[in-house]
Amino acid sequence: MFQEKIRKGVSGWLMVFVLIAAPIAGVVALRAVTAEGDKPPAIAGVSLLLLLALDLACWFGLIVINPNTAKAMLLFGDYRGTIKEPGFWWVNPLTVRRTISLKVRNFESGKLKVNDSIGNPIEIGAIVVWRVVDTAEALFLVDDYEHFVHMQTESAVRILATSFPYDAHEEGGISLQGSGTEVSQRLGHEVQERLAKAGVEVIEARISHLAYAPEIASAMLRRQQATAVIAARQKIVEGAVGMVEMALDLLNKKNVVTLDEERKATMVSNLLVVLCGDKDAQPVVNTGTLYQ
Repeated sequence: MFQEKIRKGVSGWLMVFVLIAAPIAGVVALRAVTAEGDKPPAIAGVSLLLLLALDLACWFGLIVINPNTAKAMLLFGDYRGTIKEPGFWWVNPLTVRRTISLKVRNFESGKLKVNDSIGNPIEIGAIVVWRVVDTAEALFLVDDYEHFVHMQTESAVRILATSFPYDAHEEGGISLQGSGTEVSQRLGHEVQERLAKAGVEVIEARISHLAYAPEIASAMLRRQQATAVIAARQKIVEGAVGMVEMALDLLNKKNVVTLDEERKATMVSNLLVVLCGDKDAQPVVNTGTLYQ
């Protein structure tokens, strides 16, 4: 397993001064060892040429690290460390430097067509916010960490969709549509488990698209409408029964009128028709007695 090694480079400005001063000092030294009117010794000329060649090669070791960017160093296939501190630095010019962005990025999966936990075909998509936290793992444990993030996110979304139903059919049950917080937490956990080996941290994961597949969308819409109508009717009946009970209690308490069981049943029936009907009731004025 590769483990990230944090390294610090030599100050780039210091090395610029050294690299400018070195050939000047070499020329001055060569002139100093050369007698007036004599040719310089061969070894001195060769040394100066080597110094100039080394100085030129060292210029290729200057690098710039931008904010939220890292450079991993490899020397002859050996991982030597990563520089994350922004600035102007000098490193061994023989190293191969690979730049990695440490910025927060996001990936939105396409609309995936899968079956939920009860077999209904649905369309689902997700957004994952992520960043690289371990450059060594991201570079050397997976072939392409960005492609790895995309593929593993889609895999986690498919598994999530098959773990929960689209709608909760029982009160308090977890569903993809009605339990946004729980589902997002589960999705984040699923994605993080898969991306940890690539040195990636998942900051946030959430569902961005959720719908029934087109072939069953109309049927499911009618089902949802029927469920809503039943729930509304249940509330209406509960309220109507309470109002009828309250009306009978007040009539009895204030002795407004005394009703036998048959008249009470008729009154209850009439009130329930008025309160529970879809349309406004048409009143009929009784001009006779209570029994006619």
